[in-house]
Amino acid sequence: MRPRTRRAPRPRTLTGVSHPNDQHEPADSGADPASIHSAPGEAAATSTPTRYRLRVAYEGTEFCGWQRQAVANPHHPHARVDEPSESGGTDDAGPDLAPPTTGESEPAKPELRTVQGVLQRAVREVVREPVVILGSSRTDSGVHARGQVAAFTAGLTGERGRGWPADRGTEPLVRAINSRLPPDVVVVGADIVPAGFDPIGDCTAKGYTYSMLVSPNRPLWERRWVHHVWAPLDVGRMQEAAAVLVGEHDFAGFAAAGHGRKTTVRRVFDCSVRETPSPLQAPGEQRVVISISGSGFLWNMVRIIAGTLHEVGRGKVDVAQVREALATGDRRKAGPTLPACGLCLEWVKYE
Repeated sequence: MRPRTRRAPRPRTLTGVSHPNDQHEPADSGADPASIHSAPGEAAATSTPTRYRLRVAYEGTEFCGWQRQAVANPHHPHARVDEPSESGGTDDAGPDLAPPTTGESEPAKPELRTVQGVLQRAVREVVREPVVILGSSRTDSGVHARGQVAAFTAGLTGERGRGWPADRGTEPLVRAINSRLPPDVVVVGADIVPAGFDPIGDCTAKGYTYSMLVSPNRPLWERRWVHHVWAPLDVGRMQEAAAVLVGEHDFAGFAAAGHGRKTTVRRVFDCSVRETPSPLQAPGEQRVVISISGSGFLWNMVRIIAGTLHEVGRGKVDVAQVREALATGDRRKAGPTLPACGLCLEWVKYE
């Protein structure tokens, strides 16, 4: 009789009810965290704390924003049960939200599907530690990103076979994380930063774009990335109004109610409007992109600015009214809040 071969135990992963998009690919063999362990008979090295900065891109349609959020209804279509964790950070997306849990001893609670939750879960599987991911911008539900920045520290436990030693390199780390991420989010780069690096507090500028497609027909291929507009837009008038917003101003009239910030004064470094060609653009269509950068933004500020410039382009609002909305802080004098689908976080700058 042939001797029975004993199978190696399957590695344990964090539990949860996954979203359909969260089906992980097999881990890259060259970047599997199991290789952190030393070969049989050799002593395993103790990891030392290393802080990593990740550059992250995601298609935000199927996410309930960046920040992890608990949900009261466990049957919500985007709900999942995740491990207890810390959560935090404040930025331009909205009022501060309570973390899903307040301590590691509390039972797991259902959560909405968020970028932070999906990314944190993948990183934890790679480094085998309960790391906490902190992002530079808490983008809203449906908002996209090409240049989100997040950070975490690995090796805090000091346990052997855990963490991600700096000498393993960042490219294998990126491959290992990406092999555990769903198709609508990807880590595009990583580097090692000082232990005190704060992706929120150390940020000096952020850049967003808002894209609109003017067409008599609703978009098909770009429907998740652009806001569909029926009427033609006067880009020259929009650019004139955009120039009014550049500089340090009180943007109370361009912020959503309940923004939760102590001050509504912000500095806009640049705001411009341009027509850009698209390979998917049909004859007679017009693609208009608003680009804006600043030191920080209030809740829905970019989408309200986009809505205001849209009204200017349609001839419904003039430049004088934009100045008045800025001077008075009267939200009613600014334009509507455009949908999240056209908004994308393009980059985040650090000194």
